[in-house]
Amino acid sequence: MKRTRIAALALAAATAALAPALGQAATAAEGGGAFLQDPAGGDKTMKSMWTKDDMHKVEAQFRFHPGIRYETVTRPGPPAAPEFEREAPDPNTLAWEPSYEFAWSVSDSTLVKKAITTKEGTHPIVVHAVLRTPKGAKAAEVHRELTGKPATGREKIAGGKRIACDTGEYTVEWSVTRTHYGTLKGSLRWNSSCEQHRTAFSVDHGKQG
Repeated sequence: MKRTRIAALALAAATAALAPALGQAATAAEGGGAFLQDPAGGDKTMKSMWTKDDMHKVEAQFRFHPGIRYETVTRPGPPAAPEFEREAPDPNTLAWEPSYEFAWSVSDSTLVKKAITTKEGTHPIVVHAVLRTPKGAKAAEVHRELTGKPATGREKIAGGKRIACDTGEYTVEWSVTRTHYGTLKGSLRWNSSCEQHRTAFSVDHGKQG
């Protein structure tokens, strides 16, 4: 029987497979997953902007989770005990199923511009991302209008579309908008190669059951 799984590989080879061609490093997530982040850095590393009146600050961060998926096949145990079957990844079924994570922080000046700020209340936040093929066509898109969100938050959205392995270098365009305040945006590159995962799944480089 075959089962579809989302791989959470804490392998250096798997992390290297996620690094885009332009040199931005992939980051290992807690629990073994991996993602690409814009801007690069830690949880608190964000892009920022002030409104024209210098009374409101918006910060944003984006993470792209490639989400490797595969099916498993049943394989017999060692020759001495073939009855001990195990489930092993099938490299021929590898595919990507990305998800998109957005973080934001909204600060409001109270008395002095850019000096005394608070992060209070609820806010309307709009998040958007487009995954483009090497030729610029739209491969996937997510858009969400979030209402009543806290001043600091994070939202992860499943893309719901599979991307075939080894189909080139994609571009992810993203934006986070605090309605009436402003929009922060950016982009990053992602290499869809699955070669490192195939290597990790091979008999000579470890078995995943």
